[in-house]
Amino acid sequence: MKLAKLLLSLLMGGLLSTSVHAAKRPNILFIFTDDHCQQAISAYGSKRIHTPHLDRLADEGMKFRKCYVSNSICGPSRAVIQTGKYSHLNGFVRNGNYFNGNQQTFPKLLQKAGYQTAVVGKWHLGSTPQGYDYYDVLKGQGPYYNPPMITAGPDGKPVTKPHTGYTTHIITDKALAWLKEERSDEKPFMLMYQHKAPHRNWQPGPKYLTMYDDVTIPEPDTLFDDYSGRSKAPTYQKMEIANHLNDRDLKFVTPNNLTPEQKAKWDAAYNPKNAEFKAANLKGKDLVKWKYQRYVKDYLRCVKAVDDDIGRVLDYLDESGLAENTVVIYASDQGWYLGEHGWFDKRWMYEESLLTPLLVRWPGKVKAGSVNDDIVSNLDFAQTFLGIAGASLPSDMQGRSLVPLLQGNTPKDWRKSFYYHYYEGLRGGHSVPRHYGVTTGRYKLIDFYEVGTVELFDLQFDPEELKSQHSNPKYAKIRKQLQDELARLRKLYQVPDEDPAGVRKPKQPRTKKNRKKKA
Repeated sequence: MKLAKLLLSLLMGGLLSTSVHAAKRPNILFIFTDDHCQQAISAYGSKRIHTPHLDRLADEGMKFRKCYVSNSICGPSRAVIQTGKYSHLNGFVRNGNYFNGNQQTFPKLLQKAGYQTAVVGKWHLGSTPQGYDYYDVLKGQGPYYNPPMITAGPDGKPVTKPHTGYTTHIITDKALAWLKEERSDEKPFMLMYQHKAPHRNWQPGPKYLTMYDDVTIPEPDTLFDDYSGRSKAPTYQKMEIANHLNDRDLKFVTPNNLTPEQKAKWDAAYNPKNAEFKAANLKGKDLVKWKYQRYVKDYLRCVKAVDDDIGRVLDYLDESGLAENTVVIYASDQGWYLGEHGWFDKRWMYEESLLTPLLVRWPGKVKAGSVNDDIVSNLDFAQTFLGIAGASLPSDMQGRSLVPLLQGNTPKDWRKSFYYHYYEGLRGGHSVPRHYGVTTGRYKLIDFYEVGTVELFDLQFDPEELKSQHSNPKYAKIRKQLQDELARLRKLYQVPDEDPAGVRKPKQPRTKKNRKKKA
């Protein structure tokens, strides 16, 4: 009997110890937006917008100034984060591919380590999320208003449910509801709280429709860039504010999925401004300047809604007592052009789209107000989540945990260069040529292999990348070093000589319904 009591005591003590250990492990809140650039965050020096809640994360944590993305486009960036592997290995190289959720992903590994996992908001990977105890995600790209969202039904199979309201607020409401009502107090959690905004076509919420109407947003110095200092690569693109914004982008067309109340507020905000524009009959540069103001204000209005809602979530962490043991990470799937080089969109290896914001608050571990200039990447996020959780790090992941950097200790062997690869090409959206390249943070070599041209930039003297030095004999030594480093990185990351096709979405089974649709 005494032996039985002793064994029971030891068992209960072990379980208690395990429970206490689990409770001490930090929660992880990953806040993710779509197409949000550093130029639209006041913590990064933006003069266009004030983002107090994102700034709070920077003030109370660490701001990374050189966070590069491996493939600057929505779906591929998300697949890299799930797997910790470059696009050619995870099978998702361009939008329209289908993410194979059967492969190893960080949320599955967190589940094995005892974490409760959830994803709310934008998914954009085609397949049903795997590795999550709870998911409630936008269907496809998702609209800005009244989104259909996919979640698990009573039988575990995905079901699509309609919603009414502004998508940014709906996603936030769902994230808060999960934190308050669904998560387990017995386990640490990892919540991916992911916004559609500020993705094209930048539809502001009802509260923000007239924000910035009485101000002029500063124009970038390169708004009227003519690309004369570079190769022919930039001349193929179709992403110019002057020529490629459509009527929906410019709000000459009212969204067709609004409720009567939403439509009334929308028309009241935009109809007078549109009438004023038509009366002005603008031409030439004046017309471009007007388009820039319309575009950038709508973009910033969408960002403002996201920042306000992030504030709601941060406030809840404080009120609930979760803040002190929750690591909050903010990032976007890539950077974006706010008129630089006359552009909108992303895709390029140029700085504005290569860079993404990264802010990390970890109470007691990360020094408040600290700034990091090491080269980091979305390739590192998966291993960072695992590192925060104290889980083992798979050897086949290609990134590295940022935990040492967060604690102020950069390893001596930390990367000094970074590999980038964009696959979509001239036939894809916006006609950006396929290219790969290497950057050291100062020097950058870009091989636009689809159109047979190469560029080299010295960012110290040319931060806006206006003049390629590839043919300059003064940079011959640098060019050779970059070429060698590019070859080394391609070998290190197992990049094939030929571009992969990417995983295709499985064909639907032949049914009466889709046979009729096809006919």
